Amino acid sequence: MQPSAGLPSRPASADLPHTRTRPVHWLATTAALAAVLGGAALIQPAGATATPPVAARHAPDRAAVPVPEGAPDAAEADYPLDCGGGGVQVLEDGASDLDGDGREETVAVVRCEAGMGTPPSGVYVLTHAADPGYPPRVLETLVDPAEGMTVTDLAVAGRTVSATLLGYSSKDVPRCCPDRRRAVKWQWQDGKFRLTALPVTRSV
Repeated sequence: MQPSAGLPSRPASADLPHTRTRPVHWLATTAALAAVLGGAALIQPAGATATPPVAARHAPDRAAVPVPEGAPDAAEADYPLDCGGGGVQVLEDGASDLDGDGREETVAVVRCEAGMGTPPSGVYVLTHAADPGYPPRVLETLVDPAEGMTVTDLAVAGRTVSATLLGYSSKDVPRCCPDRRRAVKWQWQDGKFRLTALPVTRSV
């Protein structure tokens, strides 16, 4: 894309800031996820468009900007995670030219590193920074760790991103054992990602 556009098992210690999560009700979570990912949270940054005007694409000053080769490196990106001073762990990543502009984007599943427990996952779409001297930037958030879910089975191909979300049906379900599973996919259509979710499976 052009620059102009876990669920944690309950940790043994509740004092680790990056492993504390609030109980998540699966139905409320998936409803919120569908609403958010269907539009609001996937709105591109202010001033950005998925496909810049023709005049902007052919502006003379852009010709002098070198085009980075290859997909962004997921390990080098700066993710919007508060890990309490700890590091960020990249669990899975994949690359494809999702918007068809001739440049590959990277999709990464990440979480905060933890000595124990399983912090929730986030899923981010990365693009190269406008300045080649800067690390890849987050273009879209597909799954926010605040939703308290674990993300597995990431696959990136063509203009489609697919994954499996694991969550809890209620606060009474042990944090070690998610009991809800939902397969989802996002497809780049008409300048934005569109979410499709399969029915929730009641047990993992």
